[in-house]
Amino acid sequence: MEGQLGLEGMPRKLVRVTPAKLATWSDCPRRYRMAYLDRPTPARGGAWAHNTLGAVVHNALRAFFELPPTRRTVEVASDLVRRYWKSDGFRDADQAAEHRERARGWVAAYVDGLDPTVDPVGLERWVSTPTSRIVAEGRVDRIDARDGELVIVDYKTGRHVLTADDARGSQALALYAVAARRTLRRPCRRVELHHLPSGQVLTWEHTEESLARHVRRAEEAADDLQLAADTLAAGGDPDVLFPPRPGRQCSWCDFRRHCAEGQRAAPDLDPWALLAP
Repeated sequence: MEGQLGLEGMPRKLVRVTPAKLATWSDCPRRYRMAYLDRPTPARGGAWAHNTLGAVVHNALRAFFELPPTRRTVEVASDLVRRYWKSDGFRDADQAAEHRERARGWVAAYVDGLDPTVDPVGLERWVSTPTSRIVAEGRVDRIDARDGELVIVDYKTGRHVLTADDARGSQALALYAVAARRTLRRPCRRVELHHLPSGQVLTWEHTEESLARHVRRAEEAADDLQLAADTLAAGGDPDVLFPPRPGRQCSWCDFRRHCAEGQRAAPDLDPWALLAP
């Protein structure tokens, strides 16, 4: 009894979560289990061309801002895409070359509208903050300082045009804002999605209330995923605790080959199928 009372008085262990973990859990508990809990981790599928394209653009922009201001030119930015280019997931060399040139154009147009003398506060910066129930953490593409406050910048290269609602509703951006102000000790409410293919910048200015709502939803999801993980470790049934959530997203799931429900729910796609036409 004394031991039980002692445990009840102990502080609750905080659950460490990233936006990627929360999104995976929400999307499909089975995929969450295979990605984060199963050991050894089941073999993943091959590379997707649209992911390769996005990674190249992110790497080129990070390298661009790491240069001295005098070297931050449109020509240098375009060349960085060529330097970081990879062809994983593309159909053939011609398709890869076409999208490499497309990405060079996106990056060149993007940096042409920037002030090259302004240094970001963070590039691929890891930020973290505890709440009463979780530790929310993650890596932010870019953190700017404007008018005495921090601004979260997230690059997007997908084929779908975005809206301000995407910035407003992004749990990832909201958690980054909360974590950034804790890590860097400065106010942070503004979040931005920079969609390079269209040149759009979608912004949202959070309030304390809207940030708190995102944190509460993250805490509720973290409670659920941690309970499932603890029950699994105690011998629970993985298929009951982590059921599949079949849908069209099963076409591009990394663990598709291990999930019969996912294979039935959506057709196979070529690795380049999600590129913009």
